[in-house]
Amino acid sequence: MLEDRTTTSFPAPWPAAYPEGYAVVDVETTGLARHDRIISAAVYRVDARGEVEDHWYTLVNPERDPGPVWIHGLDSEALEGAPLFGDIADEFADRLAGRVLVAHNAVFDWSMIAREYARAEREAPVRQRLCTIALSKELGLPLANHKLETLAAHFGVVQQRAHHALDDARVLAEAFRPSLHAAARGGVRLPLLECRPLTEWSASPTIGRQSSVGYRPGTWRPSRRRPACPYPNPGRYEDGERLKQGMRVAFSGDTSVERDLLEDRAVEAGLHVATSLSRLTSLLVTNDPDSGTSKTVKARQYGTPVVDEAAFGQLLRDVAPADPQTAGRTGSPAPERH
Repeated sequence: MLEDRTTTSFPAPWPAAYPEGYAVVDVETTGLARHDRIISAAVYRVDARGEVEDHWYTLVNPERDPGPVWIHGLDSEALEGAPLFGDIADEFADRLAGRVLVAHNAVFDWSMIAREYARAEREAPVRQRLCTIALSKELGLPLANHKLETLAAHFGVVQQRAHHALDDARVLAEAFRPSLHAAARGGVRLPLLECRPLTEWSASPTIGRQSSVGYRPGTWRPSRRRPACPYPNPGRYEDGERLKQGMRVAFSGDTSVERDLLEDRAVEAGLHVATSLSRLTSLLVTNDPDSGTSKTVKARQYGTPVVDEAAFGQLLRDVAPADPQTAGRTGSPAPERH
């Protein structure tokens, strides 16, 4: 049983709107792009109040190079005799079924899981996810950053094997329980997001693909013509505030969710998706603000606000409408194209 490091008991009643069970998940992968594969997975099943029921761990043969061995420690020899994802899909599904998926940067873990099930011509039994980064922000935890090790240290949880799926899932389960109790005590609405399973999969899309020595899958995409945003740009995003329709949003670097899907969601919310960054850009979304790309460099020069993909997903849940007197104007020019 995990120790609750914030309180020894919880006053009744428990929030009725909270889920009845969670699957705390961590997956290690061959990389971050859409073509990458899961190489290990761990699930801690916990009940409505965060008490651990059981845990499960497996290696997975990715049928390809294992990627950054120096991070996850799993080389080809270790994975050679491991089951294929299709072989463990049923057991994995049993661990997830009927529960909210909980992960640190949950959009990444969910995306990798959904893709694996789509490759296996299956559907993951997950309907909602909860990101512990988003939850820590909702709780206003005084964290220096949003790394798992920082969250763990805040609750006194000792991490033993970073980037090992089983230990990362254990650490997260231990940190999730006091977080859940703090949310319940404070009447905090849990930041639950819908999970939309993939229904089909194409391992190697051919439209627009070019072959070159330096090509990395996922880095080049054909341009997509979008209608002009109907709202004028209200200015820059301010930390702690809502996004507002008409704001210009640029993306940089790899994303866990397909970039086109992220852009589509932004457009549906009334945002202007910009393919370059200028002084007029309201917000830059990137998982690697120190990457040195032209967009991140310009963002630093212009003082453009920067958020990661998980934070952007939360912001998309509640985009403020444009001022009524400006709605319908075509004040924003068509997206920049280069």
